[in-house]
Amino acid sequence: MTPLAVYIHWPYCARICPYCDFNVYKSKGAGGDDLVTAILADLRQWREMSGPRALTSIHFGGGTPSLMSDWQIGTLITACGDLWTAADTLEIGLEANPDDADAALWQGYRAAGVNRLSLGIQSFDDQVLSFLGRNHDGAAATEALDMACRIFDNVSADLIFGHDGQSAPDWAADLDAALAFPITHLSAYQLTIEPGTAFGRAAQRGKTLDVNEDMSAQLYELTEARLGAAGFTHYEISNYARPMASQAQNRSAHNMAYWTGVDYVGAGPGAHGRLTTDAGRIATTAHMTPGAYINAVAATGSGILDTEALSSDEVAEEYVMMGLRIAEGFDAAHPYLNGRHFDMAELSAADLIETKNGRIMATDKGRLVLNEVTRQLLA
Repeated sequence: MTPLAVYIHWPYCARICPYCDFNVYKSKGAGGDDLVTAILADLRQWREMSGPRALTSIHFGGGTPSLMSDWQIGTLITACGDLWTAADTLEIGLEANPDDADAALWQGYRAAGVNRLSLGIQSFDDQVLSFLGRNHDGAAATEALDMACRIFDNVSADLIFGHDGQSAPDWAADLDAALAFPITHLSAYQLTIEPGTAFGRAAQRGKTLDVNEDMSAQLYELTEARLGAAGFTHYEISNYARPMASQAQNRSAHNMAYWTGVDYVGAGPGAHGRLTTDAGRIATTAHMTPGAYINAVAATGSGILDTEALSSDEVAEEYVMMGLRIAEGFDAAHPYLNGRHFDMAELSAADLIETKNGRIMATDKGRLVLNEVTRQLLA
């Protein structure tokens, strides 16, 4: 059957980080069963739209899904398994914060079926964590990562680099602290100042929050060298996996669905989805606020606010933009491209792009300027 990934967005956070531009809302404490009920109904509507599919991944993102109970997580996992046919390699991932670390709760997640935990550490340095507006300190990050690795076989650590004043030794210390644990995956995200965030507003007032371009490149290259020496494969711009039985084993199967053009469900407030239908590929966006989402599902059975039919050019461009992020690039003969050809002479001559086995991919040099490479290729 055609593969399908499921994304479930839990929009609540104990604290809104100043760099975050996701669809998040301040948590008002325990609860959320009304939102779980709405998501369950929305998933059933998605099954009507998608038909039978091979379920390759379920990912709980946010927001902070580690604020959910193990019962809530288990209920949604069971529903997905009932609606679609689980692949043998089904990945069930959940994003968690160190300040939510609780052995009994995380063991409950594992018993419910979660087999991949993504821990939002961001840094082990107390001063950096305070700057980033995080609720935990370095000691809590260390304790949570240790707990995660004892409970789950597949653990990803998320780190942020590129804040103002950061040096190469500072960043190396964060990387080494994470690598001291048997993590299977590491995501290294560069701090991006987004409009509308607290950091965005501070930047408008003239405050410098991130490093300059030269230091950014230096930190990026340090990441690749440090993780490469530790045996990790740099398989996507910001993501590194420790190979085991197969090179792809510890990659994020769910994110790979995005990067390779697999259809995915977007359930929960503000979630985005992509679905290939007989009429073409569509993009969906759910109602943004929890209240609007719950009310829409109660009234119509669906949480979708907007459905857009993507043009053939939009489908092709999205496939190229996402595919260039991964090391293997994209399939030059993929149906999404509808026979489209690319003028690569200039980019190839500059050693920014290459072709291999029918695939087009960015070189190591090209990854450093990927936005420009993508723009030129699509032009």
